[in-house]
Amino acid sequence: MEAALIIFALMLLTVVGLGAYLTVKAVGAAKRGVERTVAQARRSVEDTTLRAKSFGQVGVAGALAQLRLDLRTSMRATQQALAEGAQADASLRESLGLFERLSAHGHELDGELKRLEQEPDRQRTAELLPDLRERAAKIIQAADSLRWAARDRARRFAEDEISLLSEQIEMESGALRDWSREPVDDLAAAAAEWDATQASAPAPKPTPTPPPAALNPPTPTMQYPWQKTPRPESAG
Repeated sequence: MEAALIIFALMLLTVVGLGAYLTVKAVGAAKRGVERTVAQARRSVEDTTLRAKSFGQVGVAGALAQLRLDLRTSMRATQQALAEGAQADASLRESLGLFERLSAHGHELDGELKRLEQEPDRQRTAELLPDLRERAAKIIQAADSLRWAARDRARRFAEDEISLLSEQIEMESGALRDWSREPVDDLAAAAAEWDATQASAPAPKPTPTPPPAALNPPTPTMQYPWQKTPRPESAG
């Protein structure tokens, strides 16, 4: 009885523990999904604001907004291209590592540009613009280079696969269109092959003939119908 109670208690603890684990996993996944959605919405709102500033404002404020918009657009496109490409091409993982290092510089520059948007000293900010543009151009150029290299690699793989597939399809199409050989021709070819096999096989040994009979065989005793059959007791 005590053993049954212990087993039941262990089973109950296992079920409760598993339920708690699954609940925590579900809550964590839901939380990550909400955070991802909020982050995407925040980025969309910020990009829309930057786009409006770049078109609606002139001078230093418009230049800063345009720099941030160009930087964020390039980095986001490169990150998406590398992440999608790495799922099919493992060699792009090294490129993802390089992009992570580049992304750190991009985040740093974006944060600096964002702080300068609130800087009241516009003259000092205008003096920093050439250096900021140069830094942004280097980061954007590096990100674009990674993105286009990944796309060119994916396109080349797709072209090679299409070429190989086209060759295989052409070979199969040619085989399907080869209706010049009729079944009769196939039968004739099989018969010719059988004849050639039989001709090359060794000839069978001749069957020995029986020796000729003696020249003067004994003449059988003629039995006439009028003769009586000898009795057994007179045979001796």
